[in-house]
Amino acid sequence: MALQIGDIAPDFTLPDPTGTPVTLSALRGQRVVIYFYPKDDTSGCTKEACNFRDRWSQFEAQGIRVLGISKDNAASHTKFIDKYSLPFTLLTDPEPCPVATAYESYGLKKFMGKEYMGMMRHTVVVDGEGRIEKLYRKVKSESMADDLLTDLGLA
Repeated sequence: MALQIGDIAPDFTLPDPTGTPVTLSALRGQRVVIYFYPKDDTSGCTKEACNFRDRWSQFEAQGIRVLGISKDNAASHTKFIDKYSLPFTLLTDPEPCPVATAYESYGLKKFMGKEYMGMMRHTVVVDGEGRIEKLYRKVKSESMADDLLTDLGLA
């Protein structure tokens, strides 16, 4: 059954680049934006991360936590954060990507005639009670943060 707005968001614990575990249920009481992305330091993923970075003050002012999730390891995340001065948390969901799978954000992809398993570019907003408030299955990487702020009435 597909995740829907109003559902309790699947709980998870994943490590940040320092190895510190981040648990979704521990963040209750605040809105959390979870964005799944395929790979650190690639064109679309960089545009998306930089859009969140450039709007960071608006998320921070509202007490909204932003979590980026990919299958990249801590070293890759640290390089990506440092290169683009990313102020939010990146988490590692190693293959077979159980968290992304729970959020229907990992699966069969096609590129240039080849099929492979990979991370989908999806974004989920979890409200303070731990319920899914917004679901984005079609994401424009260069404007996701802008679109989100507009949809939440914060732009």
